[in-house]
Amino acid sequence: MVVKPLPVLGLAVWVASGARSRSAWLVVAGLVLSLVADVVIEKSFLAGLAVFLLAHVAYVAAFLARDGAPRPLLLLPFAAWGALMLWRLWPGLGDLRLPVIVYSAVICTMMWRAAAASAGAAEWITLAGAVVFAASDSLLALDKFQKPIPHASVAIMALYWAGQLLIALSGRAH
Repeated sequence: MVVKPLPVLGLAVWVASGARSRSAWLVVAGLVLSLVADVVIEKSFLAGLAVFLLAHVAYVAAFLARDGAPRPLLLLPFAAWGALMLWRLWPGLGDLRLPVIVYSAVICTMMWRAAAASAGAAEWITLAGAVVFAASDSLLALDKFQKPIPHASVAIMALYWAGQLLIALSGRAH
């Protein structure tokens, strides 16, 4: 538990040291919320989920600060991702159905806004970070709510840290 949040803390400090825009500071906020969630989730899954939800909201705000154009067609693949995940997870969610629906909607919004903010060729890193972070969350959800996946925690953490790194890189670029 001591080591888990350290990479994200390092990324937050790194982005903050070069932050020169509202978007970059919102990425810092998302990173700080993520490291708090890393600690909280060890004590309470639902509380950790709530703090990660706030981190995703900070990332949505960061990506909106870069490009607020609606681009509704870009939402379609991410809405499909969310619908598919909910369909797969639904039988095992029990009392957590509403929190998982809300969380899924926010993470799909994060991917959509990352795609909208990634109009230029050099911006692919924003979308890659959001998608890799969402892949980590999706794998975690499948492992927790569908059936345990052998060695899932290694892949979940690798994807999580990679997603955070890519989002941090995007924050440093703005």
